[in-house]
Amino acid sequence: MNYLLLFLAVAIGYFVALFLKKKELRNMEVFLAFSGAFLLSITVFELLPHVFETPSKSIGVYIMLGILLQIFLEFFSKGAEHGHVHLHAEHKHFPWILFLSLGIHAFLEGFPISEDNNLLLAIIIHKIPVAIILSFFFITAGYKRTTTLLFLFFFALLTPLGSYLASNYEGIHKYETQLTAVVIGIFLHVSTTILFESSKNHKFNLSKMTAVILAVILAYFI
Repeated sequence: MNYLLLFLAVAIGYFVALFLKKKELRNMEVFLAFSGAFLLSITVFELLPHVFETPSKSIGVYIMLGILLQIFLEFFSKGAEHGHVHLHAEHKHFPWILFLSLGIHAFLEGFPISEDNNLLLAIIIHKIPVAIILSFFFITAGYKRTTTLLFLFFFALLTPLGSYLASNYEGIHKYETQLTAVVIGIFLHVSTTILFESSKNHKFNLSKMTAVILAVILAYFI
């Protein structure tokens, strides 16, 4: 069921994008702010305490590796993980660079999902607005529908695949703490970037601030 929900998050994003108008895209900033704050809160409230159950300086190294990895991936994705998509209308071929960078991010974020945390909900909330914005720009840039659907289909599969492999293969499971620490670094970078970029001139309006506060409270009490 978890795998299906992760897949459906991207599918929902695509169908919303089909009926979205450009001026309505601005409203996504509040949803992005909520998703960034919720993902950051789950990371801080649940994932960080888990990896530091056995204190180790090496955990900090893995977290930093995750941050650096995400910075490297965003060099190619141009920030699509947090709602920035830069596609050129003159290039209608399959955007492999964007797919590979987003795919690695999506694959890794599935690793820490378990029954012991609420990361599944956080990733679903994170994926929906990203999928909406990604789909919207694919559509408006004039990409073929087959290209758009292929991209989104395989993108939607990667997080469930990462979660499945982490749960069912001992070779991956025995490095659970280290992999979770890497993903924490990824989440810290992505979520804080969303919060900074969702504010104009680094100033939050009331609706965005309310969304952030609600996200933090919700993440704490679930």
